[in-house]
Amino acid sequence: MTKLNGINQGISETTNTTVKNNSKRVALYVRVSKLEQHPENQEIELKQYAKNHNFKISDIYEDRISGAKDSRPRLNDLMTDARKKQFAAVIIWKVDRLGRSVAHMAQIIQEWDNLGIDLIITTLGVDTRTPAGKLVLGVLMQIAEFERELIRERIQLGLERRKRELKTKGYFIKDGKKITKLGRPKGKKDEGRRRKSGYYQRWAKK
Repeated sequence: MTKLNGINQGISETTNTTVKNNSKRVALYVRVSKLEQHPENQEIELKQYAKNHNFKISDIYEDRISGAKDSRPRLNDLMTDARKKQFAAVIIWKVDRLGRSVAHMAQIIQEWDNLGIDLIITTLGVDTRTPAGKLVLGVLMQIAEFERELIRERIQLGLERRKRELKTKGYFIKDGKKITKLGRPKGKKDEGRRRKSGYYQRWAKK
């Protein structure tokens, strides 16, 4: 029995050591909006932060692209590696380095939270390993949901207004033009005759 307890204790210690070691691995994400801009200042600060907290840097992910774009090459790599559990936390310089859309940032952070990956924002002192950090995360999620609700409400109100104008006047104004019906306006591709060969080829393969 004593031997079995010793084995169990050894397994527990090994598991705890693995978790502890993994918790020290972090990813650094830096971003600038233009190619001619330099992310070195961000990188220097994040490396120093990691050093001061005895973190081991798993990788540095650098994007030179607008934060308005949800899909970014190195951000995509970061998300892929996060799903592989290659690090325990992501460190960024400012929250807007992660993105410009609150809804998109909330989606990213929520996925990291589900994966057990923490977020550290050095300039704000935010660290989701702490209760205060988790509180900030919760507030961010609520703001994102509020933003989505406002967008849905504005879209619905706009549709209802246009329907009323169509009913009373027969048109509504959009971008200085009179529109006589709802729906996507016809483009150049809609004017030409569509080729049917693609449909026939797909049908022949069935």
